[in-house]
This record gives sequence, C-alpha cells and structure tokens, in this order.
Amino acid sequence: MAGRGDPPEGTPEGTPGEDEYRSVVFDESFIRAARLQEFSAQERMGDHSHAVRRRDPAQRPGAGSPTPRRGSVQALLLVLVVAVAFGTAVYVGVRPPYRPAITRSAEPLRTTVIPLAPSGAVPGDTPESLLRRSPAARFDSGASGIALPLARRTPHFTENEVMTALTTAKDYLVASSVDPDVVTGTERRSVRALLDPDQLPQFDQSFADPSDDGRHAPAGWLVRFDPAKVALADSAVRVRGTLRFAEAGAGTIDVLSDHTFVYALRPAGQPAGQDASLFTVRRTVHFRFDREDLPRHRVELLTSQVQAGPQTCSTEAPGTLRPLLAGGRATPTGPAATDPYATGPQTAGLCGVLDTRAQPRG
Repeated sequence: MAGRGDPPEGTPEGTPGEDEYRSVVFDESFIRAARLQEFSAQERMGDHSHAVRRRDPAQRPGAGSPTPRRGSVQALLLVLVVAVAFGTAVYVGVRPPYRPAITRSAEPLRTTVIPLAPSGAVPGDTPESLLRRSPAARFDSGASGIALPLARRTPHFTENEVMTALTTAKDYLVASSVDPDVVTGTERRSVRALLDPDQLPQFDQSFADPSDDGRHAPAGWLVRFDPAKVALADSAVRVRGTLRFAEAGAGTIDVLSDHTFVYALRPAGQPAGQDASLFTVRRTVHFRFDREDLPRHRVELLTSQVQAGPQTCSTEAPGTLRPLLAGGRATPTGPAATDPYATGPQTAGLCGVLDTRAQPRG
C-alpha cells in the first residue's frame, strides 16, 4: 500500500527522492545569514501584513560595514558632476581663446624704386660739416633712430605679439639699411635670414638677375652700394621715421615703416677728406606677420617704395644704387622736385628731381 504522501501508483520513476536532498544541510549559520526572517508566533499575532521581514545586511552575522544607501550614492555623484562642470567652466574662462591654425603662403614683394636726380652739382665737404648743414642734423644714428611705438593688444594679438612684430620689423630695417657690411655690398645673408621662406626665391632672383619689373629690384629689399665705386665716409647712418601697426585679420598683423636714411659717402679707394657727399634714401616698407612668422623672427614684405638721390635717372636695372658723389651732375628728367625728407604719400614718377632743400645748405 502506498504511503500517505505518495500517489496511488507509487513514486514515479525518475522523481527525486529524499535521499537527493540529504546532502543539503541548513545549519544555524545559513539560517542566520538569510535575507528574509519569519516572524515568531507572537509577532504574527500583531498587525502585520507580511509573514516575514527583510533583515538589514548590517545585522547579519559576519557582515562588514553597512552598504551606503542609494540616495547617498546619488548625492555623491551629483556633487562630483557639479564639481567637474564648475572646473570646466573656470578652465574655459581663463585659458587663451582658441586660435585656429592658418596656413598661408607669402605674397610676392611689389617694389617701386625712384631715383632722384640733382638739379645742380652735388655738394662736397667733410661728413660732419655736411650733416650739420642738412635736414639730417637732428637725426639719430643707426638703430636708435628707429623708435618703436607703444605696443598694445589687438582683437586677436597680445601685447607681446605686437611687440614681437615691431621688433622684428626694426631688426629687418637695421640689417637692410644700417649694417655697414650690407650697405657696402659685402654680404646680404643677414637680410635673407629674416625673410619668410616663400620669398627667398624672389629675393635670390632679384640679385642674380635684377629687373625693373616691380618684382626684382634689389633696392626694394635693401640699401646697397657698389664697393668698387663707393665707400662710407662715416659708418654712422642717420635715421628718422615712424613705425605703425594694425591688425589685418584674425591671423595676420601689419607693420608699416616710413624712414629716411642718410649716408655720408666718398669715392672708393680714396682717403676721407672734404670730398664726402650725402646720399638720402627714403624707404616705405609694408610688413606682414602671421602666427608662424612671429615665433620664428621672420618678416614678409608686401610692398617696398624707395626714393633715393642724388643719382642719375637710368633705364637700366642695376643691382646696386648708383649715387652721384661730390661735384657730380645729372640732367633732371622728372616733372617736379621731390623732397625725400617729406612725409606723406610718395608722388614722384619713374624718375624725380631732388629738391634743393634736401641738400646741405651752402
């Protein structure tokens, strides 16, 4: 006869029996660690809607420190998010504005060289006497004559960047107009080293094959005399002029220089004496700097306008300036006299007449 808990036909074949659960022992530690605990008989007599209660993990035997509640974790995460957002806002507020990289090529230099022919004989005397009687009497000597304006920031360039542009332009003017080795035709590498690499082929061609085409006149790049014909009677070059700057765009800043340089010259191979004469060069140079030029201490020349005299007007394109020395004469061909000491726009044509006021007084 089947047992009370068995079906009439007996225990089905394959049904697990009691022997299979004998290995599972529900000892006291297992029961104490259970998450659910049944209420006692006395507790169940109370007003409880559930027969069991959930145990606090901290109350279980062997449990570690209490696990932070979900609300505390969320509050901590919120504090971290706010802190990161605040830090990001502060960083964005104090860091320099983003400056996109601008890749551009330097434009070819455009040159205008105007010789100024004297209306009479070129005065000759000692350098000191000539300078004392000329408009250059109060000019400063050398680099000190190229004064830098007060640098200030622009919308896209800092004060330091503006000062770098002005200083680099001054360095180019000194190297190309004051350096005795450059002026006397001994070397020109110091000038070449300051140029934007894109302009180097044009610079080299201007000296290898000079041309009066508005692109390849050596006088557009620097002041140079033929050392076989001309020597410096005084190594101190007198200079006066101005430097101005303006932002050309988000990625470039322009510097405009307008300076008059006065040289005391004498015939090459002869000792210094009373045969010196003055030669005046007015240079107006338009520089442009981009963000690659500034840290590399290099310049880009956009335009260069030169008025120089006394010299003869010639259709040739010489590699050097050709000054008339003391006692020299030329046949003026210009329509009106031009004063290289004057400021403002240059008005002479292909050849001008040197204003008598630009010569030393008798």
